[in-house]
Amino acid sequence: MIKQEFFTLSGSKGRAMLTDLTFDSRHKTAPLVIFAHGFKGFKDWGTHNLLARHFAENGYRFLKFNFSHNGTTPDSPTDFTDLIAFADNTFSIELDDLNTVIDFACNGTAISRAHHVYLMGHSMGGGISIIKTAEDKRIKKLVTMASISSFNNLWPKEAEEQWRLQGIMYMLNSRTNQQMPLKSTLLDDLDRNPGRLDIHAKATQITQPWLIVHGDEDKTVPLSQAQELHKAQPDAQFSVIKGGDHTFGGTYPYGKDSLPPHLLDFSDQAIQFFND
Repeated sequence: MIKQEFFTLSGSKGRAMLTDLTFDSRHKTAPLVIFAHGFKGFKDWGTHNLLARHFAENGYRFLKFNFSHNGTTPDSPTDFTDLIAFADNTFSIELDDLNTVIDFACNGTAISRAHHVYLMGHSMGGGISIIKTAEDKRIKKLVTMASISSFNNLWPKEAEEQWRLQGIMYMLNSRTNQQMPLKSTLLDDLDRNPGRLDIHAKATQITQPWLIVHGDEDKTVPLSQAQELHKAQPDAQFSVIKGGDHTFGGTYPYGKDSLPPHLLDFSDQAIQFFND
């Protein structure tokens, strides 16, 4: 039977991170996949629960979580009601959050200890996952889906000067029509940690098996960014999903009870990669 258990972890600056584990009750010690959501994302977005169930049905435990400063709260886990936290977010904060989740998976206190940790990251979560995989040998395999190749690709370069002068910049969330604030401390984080936060450089350092998957109709993160990652780490496997968009057909809300074809294709490729 497929079950889902819920946890609350203490993330960066003591902020709560809602976390859930989807698994087959017959296989409580199955290999564990940790999923890192993307920018303006959250763990229960669109197709993420169906994705988790598909992995559980195919022999894996699937752990997903909300980054501590993604703008959601424990009381409103699918709405961006805490834009103050969102504005305070940095890439170093997200790396700290991901480390907390990996610690949780490996220490065996609340769930069966994960002896094999596989990491999966979408979009900006892909960039975070690349850095973490280069740093942390507890991660045995990595899958990135529609990953960015540089954090600077998330905004226009010409916006940075005004952003620094004003101390804040707003990015439209086209789904909610919210103007999402980002403090210039995000840029400061990049300035202070140029080596650690260089996704391209970290990609060259990855020694674990890595599968890069991208859609050739991704309008949010162009296919060229996946090609840059593969050039940086030619030992990685590289797969292009024909017709795939940034979420491989996923939407929010998503009203169907089965994965869209492109996302199912991605999932089966990832499962086969983890199986090998």
